[in-house]
Amino acid sequence: MNLIYPLNVKNNFVFNSSPRDFTVEEIPLYEFTGEGEHLVLKVRKKEMTTWEMLDAISNHVGIRRRDMGYAGLKDKHAMTIQYISVMAIHEEKLKAFSHEKIKILETFRHNNKIRVGHLKGNRFSIRLKKVLGVQKDKLDSVLKWIKANGVPNYFGNQRFGTDGNNWEDGKKLIEGKLKIRDRKTKEFLMGSYQSYLFNGWLSKRMELNHLLEKFSEAETEQVMGLPEGSLKGTKDQPNFFKLLEGDVMMHYPYGRLFNVEDLEEEAKRFATKDIAPAGLLPGKKTKHAQSTAGLIEVPFAEEVNLQGARRYAWIQVTEIKKNYIEEKAHYELSFALPKGCYATNVLDVLRGESV
Repeated sequence: MNLIYPLNVKNNFVFNSSPRDFTVEEIPLYEFTGEGEHLVLKVRKKEMTTWEMLDAISNHVGIRRRDMGYAGLKDKHAMTIQYISVMAIHEEKLKAFSHEKIKILETFRHNNKIRVGHLKGNRFSIRLKKVLGVQKDKLDSVLKWIKANGVPNYFGNQRFGTDGNNWEDGKKLIEGKLKIRDRKTKEFLMGSYQSYLFNGWLSKRMELNHLLEKFSEAETEQVMGLPEGSLKGTKDQPNFFKLLEGDVMMHYPYGRLFNVEDLEEEAKRFATKDIAPAGLLPGKKTKHAQSTAGLIEVPFAEEVNLQGARRYAWIQVTEIKKNYIEEKAHYELSFALPKGCYATNVLDVLRGESV
């Protein structure tokens, strides 16, 4: 298997984040029971945020937005299909609901209110345009690599606001240079800074992976400023993303955290997709990396007054399907990702952009 990260394969295609070319559908965490005092709505929306959609439905029913349940926030610039819940006593009122940007596709009875995070993942459908000649073959090749190896799990641009600088205000809040009273706004901005630090750490680890493709372990240690011998056993691992002594791992696609002690053994388990490395969202009560992995993590482990967490650094892309329409030069692609992961990570690898 060729594990060379496909950055040298530059693909020129056009992608528009619009309802015509981009669809996101939630994959529920569980089947709905068909009975109970809650009503689950399968809703399709376009050109509006999840908040705007919830407001439109709650205003029609005559309830507060906070009385509704939802599993996650979905992109405004896409056709999105998601699940929300209301009390079943509002079922008759909902039969009269009509909105040009919202359609209720199905309803289900269920025992519980839908909570944030109650989804297994999301299924994405994307149309790439102006895919001409050899570009189609290049996309096929990179997609094959993605299916076998996965992609890095960066936070997407939408996490950082329209101008991409929400994290700067989050940093100022943490340093005491900015005062904001609203608790939710403060937590959102500090969370953006957590995401910025995670992306910085992941970029550093990706740099190490690329160096190990081209140079020896000793040469890479020198470039990265790591102690002599600290990368022993990394270059020959069967994965593009190289594990380090002391890395924090998680069972995949969910499970407990543990530190790497037997590097060779854990690298084999990572290759079989049984486990995956987990990067740091700095904060309180967080498990930290140790040894060599800890040395790389330290600059990104700042004190943040939020609950800390670990997030998968490397994710698998599943249910991949593709269709090439030659006469239109369209490359249609669909795939599934775990919850909280961004389709832009797949698109970046398809483009061959350096990450």
